[in-house]
Amino acid sequence: MKSLLRHSLFGCVVALLSATSILSAAVEPATLLNDPTVKAALAAVERNEPETLNLQARLTEIPAPPFNETARGLEVKRLFEQLGLKDIRVDKVGNVIGVRPGALAKPNVVVAAHLDTVFPEGTDVRVKRDGKFLRAPGIGDDGRGLAAMLSVIRALDEGGVKTTGSITFVANVGEEGLGDLRGVKELFNVTLKGKIDSFISIEPGSQNRITNAGVGSYRYRVTFKGPGGHSYGAFGMANPIHALGRAIAKIGDITVPAKPKTTFNVGRINGGTSVNSIAFETWFEVDMRSETMAALDAVRDQFNAAIADSVKAENARWKNRGAVSVDIEMVGLRPAGQTPEDSSIVKIASASVTAMGGIPSYGAGSTDSNVPMQLSIPAVTLGGGGESSRAHSLDESFDSTNSHLGPQAVLLTVVALVR
Repeated sequence: MKSLLRHSLFGCVVALLSATSILSAAVEPATLLNDPTVKAALAAVERNEPETLNLQARLTEIPAPPFNETARGLEVKRLFEQLGLKDIRVDKVGNVIGVRPGALAKPNVVVAAHLDTVFPEGTDVRVKRDGKFLRAPGIGDDGRGLAAMLSVIRALDEGGVKTTGSITFVANVGEEGLGDLRGVKELFNVTLKGKIDSFISIEPGSQNRITNAGVGSYRYRVTFKGPGGHSYGAFGMANPIHALGRAIAKIGDITVPAKPKTTFNVGRINGGTSVNSIAFETWFEVDMRSETMAALDAVRDQFNAAIADSVKAENARWKNRGAVSVDIEMVGLRPAGQTPEDSSIVKIASASVTAMGGIPSYGAGSTDSNVPMQLSIPAVTLGGGGESSRAHSLDESFDSTNSHLGPQAVLLTVVALVR
């Protein structure tokens, strides 16, 4: 057993040293600016930006509501083929994957943008243009991310950039809402398990944006049940909706720390049959978030206590007549995590932003990078360029001023990691 333990520990140390050496071998982004092929690739990004904006609009107009990203995914797959990527495939959950091989399989950097939007089936996603502005649901999140990723692929080819390591490009499903990061979870746990050395997600935002902390979340649907009855004839019976009301009031009184920022929100309520009926079932959905799992677990403990106390209070109020019961179902788990500012991948991303004339800005967010961060795999989320506003709203807007700087910074970061 001791021998097996020593062997296991040795394997972990080797893996850690390997990942460290892969990143420590990365090239300084400023040095890459002297490489003719990299300079040509960066020039190609800027030259192609009008076509990239057209592509951004076209992809946005292919509906990709939650859990129904197939049509958009197939178009990205076609574009991967057109751009000459290798080993193009769609995994079992719908992630579209393509590889730009290097001289070696390692290091392998994954660059991803998500296919899905928050908007339901039937939403009008036609893009309206007004000078430098593009407006449509999803035009920034993540229409811009997909377009920026495709711009990087095209520019690498047009510049003739050669790399030691390989770059795997992914258009993934399930980043938004109850998609619960299912695309990247599948990527890291199944499709590319053990084959990802670092990870870059592209989301809307300026080229200065570097998200190096992952805001985790717990999401639950809480269902209260009882026998139900007539509001007058059965009065005195424990009421699931009253229990729900007690629970929400208690949740509203939960205390959370200011740092790390920790939040809670009851976002949806449903149930009941009529104004003159005691409901037999009702439910609400709650979202809790924090930058650390410890703080997230602490607010969840208060949430659980609030639910238990509300059921107990409602049943005690009516002396357990027609007792109310409760079911708590987890509908979402996004792990919290962090990539430190002094890590190699963040330093490289920062140096790339600086090399393109920007000022790096660090922050936290709930993105696909949460998963690798939680697994201690180097990961950041970078801005796709331009300025996005009103995300997740029907009047979402994208300002294309200097938008080429986003994919340029991403390209420089990726090449530095695999050169």
